[in-house]
Amino acid sequence: HHSDQQQQKQSPKKMKTTAVLATAAVATLSVLSSPVSAADCEVCIKVMQDVRDSMDKADVKSKPKVEAALGTYCSSDNLGPREKKICYYIDPIKRDVAQPFSTGMPVDRVCKRIDKTNSEICGVKFPVKTEKLEPKDLSKLRVKQLKSILADRGVECTGCLEKDEFVKKVQETEHLAGTDEF
Repeated sequence: HHSDQQQQKQSPKKMKTTAVLATAAVATLSVLSSPVSAADCEVCIKVMQDVRDSMDKADVKSKPKVEAALGTYCSSDNLGPREKKICYYIDPIKRDVAQPFSTGMPVDRVCKRIDKTNSEICGVKFPVKTEKLEPKDLSKLRVKQLKSILADRGVECTGCLEKDEFVKKVQETEHLAGTDEF
């Protein structure tokens, strides 16, 4: 009988350790996947969120006020180059943006909706931060992502066919990273 009780005492402790490990594994995974899968529409989503945050809750439902808030946001001086690009695209279609926006649609859905009008909108992405990436992380990227990193640096990988050639080129042009100029 005595040994039965001991085993019962032991098991909750074991389960706790497993749970902690599982959580840690999930956390590690999400950290790994974030720099790689740059969200579609990420710049648009940031712009929409910033605009929504700048407005009074009551005003969000009013289309003219949404259009005005978009105008105010886009005329601000401290926008980054990516945000300016989104503003350039949404300026002519402010009304199409204000419509779903005013219904309280989540910002990512607003962006996907207007992306149908102008497919450039979701194409605007923040530059992939590569400085922190280890060579082995680079090789996890898809060739398309490697190409866009190089494009962000104004570099072309001429004659590159193999993925590891792109990886090498990204490493060689590391010094060009971090300048976020167009």
